[in-house]
Order: sequence, then C-alpha cells, then structure tokens
Amino acid sequence: MKSILTALTVVALVILSCSFIFQTDPWKVPEKYQNLKNPVLADEASINSGKEIYDTYCRSCHGKDGRGSGIRADRLTTPPADFTSENFQKQSDGALLYKIFSGHRDMPGFSKKIPGGKDAIEGGFGETRMPGDLINYVRSFYKK
Repeated sequence: MKSILTALTVVALVILSCSFIFQTDPWKVPEKYQNLKNPVLADEASINSGKEIYDTYCRSCHGKDGRGSGIRADRLTTPPADFTSENFQKQSDGALLYKIFSGHRDMPGFSKKIPGGKDAIEGGFGETRMPGDLINYVRSFYKK
C-alpha cells in the first residue's frame, strides 16, 4: 500500500512538472526579426490578397473574425492567438513574420506552403508580397 502511494505521488509530481514546463514554454522570436518592418503598404489590394491567404491557411484555427475561434481551435492544446487583442498587435511585423513561418507547438510553420516563406525563415520579408499581405490582413482585425 505504501509503495502504491509513493508511486502515485511520483506520477503526480511528474505530471505537475510537465504542465509547468509547457506553461513556461514561451514563443521566442530571434533578435534579427524584432525590428523588421513590413515593406508592403497596407492598402486595399494588400489586405484583399492577405485575406485570400488567411482564408486558405489560417481561418480554420483563428476563425473568420481572427479571435481564435475557428472550427479546428477546439482540437488544439494551445489556444490560437486572438488577432483582435492589443497584446497581439503590439508585436513587431518581424515577430509576426517569424511566428507565421516558423510555427511553434500547435501552430504549424508555413515556410513551405506560402510563397515567400523560405525568405521569411532566412530573416526577411523576401521578394514576394504574400508574407507582407498576410501580416497586413492580420493587423486589420484590430479595432482601436
């Protein structure tokens, strides 16, 4: 009986330790991305193009309204980002670029799916407008 209780205590401590580790697993953005600016002007054409990319790759998790309430959101262990939040919008363009194309935990990286993704992983916005268009669209969810 004592050995079962000891074993259960050890298992509980391991589970507790693992949950703490996962909660403190921040999404670290490399320094070279921190000050990158989106070179694509956030005009109507860019936002419309970004919406097409978003609807194809992002909407199923982040939802139509960008709040993280897409049809796949409930299946994830980490809630999708809420693009309407001020904290999300405070991130630099380069941080968003890095996160979209590298991925982290439940969030897949799109470096091989969205044109220009290879350039994003190498530390820049690249030669296509698509990464910049997508970031402009994601930014359009925020209403001050």
